[in-house]
Amino acid sequence: MPELAAHVRDVPVNQIREITEAAWHTPGAIVLSIGEPGFALPRHVLEAGMACLDRDETNYTPNAGIPALREAFAARFREHNGVDVGADRVYVVDGAQQGLHFAMSLLLSPGDEILVPNPGYPTFAMTSSLLHAVPVRYPLYPDHAFQPRIEDIEELITPRTRVLVLNSPSNPLGAVLSEDLTRRLVELARKHDLWIISDECYEAFTYDVPHVSPARFDSDVPGKARVFTSLTLSKTYGLTGLRIGALICPPGLEQQMNNVMEAIVSCVASPSQYAALAALTGPQDYVSHAHAHYRTNRDAASQVLDAKAIPFLTAQGAFYLWADMSHVSGGNVRAWVRRFLAESGVAFAPGTAFGSIGEGWIRIALCGGTAELVEGLERLPGRDRSGDDTAPESLPRDVARQ
Repeated sequence: MPELAAHVRDVPVNQIREITEAAWHTPGAIVLSIGEPGFALPRHVLEAGMACLDRDETNYTPNAGIPALREAFAARFREHNGVDVGADRVYVVDGAQQGLHFAMSLLLSPGDEILVPNPGYPTFAMTSSLLHAVPVRYPLYPDHAFQPRIEDIEELITPRTRVLVLNSPSNPLGAVLSEDLTRRLVELARKHDLWIISDECYEAFTYDVPHVSPARFDSDVPGKARVFTSLTLSKTYGLTGLRIGALICPPGLEQQMNNVMEAIVSCVASPSQYAALAALTGPQDYVSHAHAHYRTNRDAASQVLDAKAIPFLTAQGAFYLWADMSHVSGGNVRAWVRRFLAESGVAFAPGTAFGSIGEGWIRIALCGGTAELVEGLERLPGRDRSGDDTAPESLPRDVARQ
């Protein structure tokens, strides 16, 4: 048979799925490797989706989504971010991943470079590679609390650089960009005439710090604006299987957005759209309950890791902890998590799933039950304190928790 295209043959294995699928085939495994919210969906959300089917409203919707849902996304964004966004700039997408593909399809030509975080969510690089673009990874170093540094990004910019990807709160790190740093990153993009794709999947979950969208510092003048904002209801409302999110575009691109949307997916399934409308406009108990649960889990997990002297980055957002297991991973954390699953029955995502700087680290998902989370973490081998209570070289004292 003919060969697949080279850019498809070269797409790497997603190491998160690799370890998670191994865990799903391991009887009794504790799965802490995937970010799947574990709460039942609110009844009013389910009923809205079922009512759509009952009235046989199963035809095409407008490319950009049903008007009421676009307005609901815009209203939430205005309320939470203080940005005057109209519904005409909101495009309902088939989950945040399709939104990222949508944005990159608009912005990248073959050979263009896109700056993505390292560590960062793996599909940033995977998706851009599928579009014949070149992902260039900007470093997030442990000794800088895994925050981007302007100078590190700027030295990677070339005449071929087109897009800067930002992700706050971060998956896998749980790190949150401050208002000042967010403003300076937008200024950097403006200086070098770059687009920004801002992945804000976890915007509803921050702890003692605000979520700041880069769109707050963008221009509202057509031709000068540069920020695309990717949103999802998968994490905020647990609608992972309904595949529903939104991409907010800069002003003046509406016709191009419609054209590309038609080519990629035409429109999102109508039952998912009506369920999403109910989630956004109905009672918000699910979100507040989830927020409290994730914070409780973060604190419980932090106590276990502290007791074991395992360094970790204190999560300011999302629902993950980023922990340093270099004392046992032997320079190959991908292999170590497979061995640990086989020997101890617990699955974590290896840090190398998110980039080279993740070597030695694991991502711990905090979205399941507290008791199971604690039990899984109790099985981790601790770090030997013997006579040394200092943070390892890979972490500064204000990041390492001993």
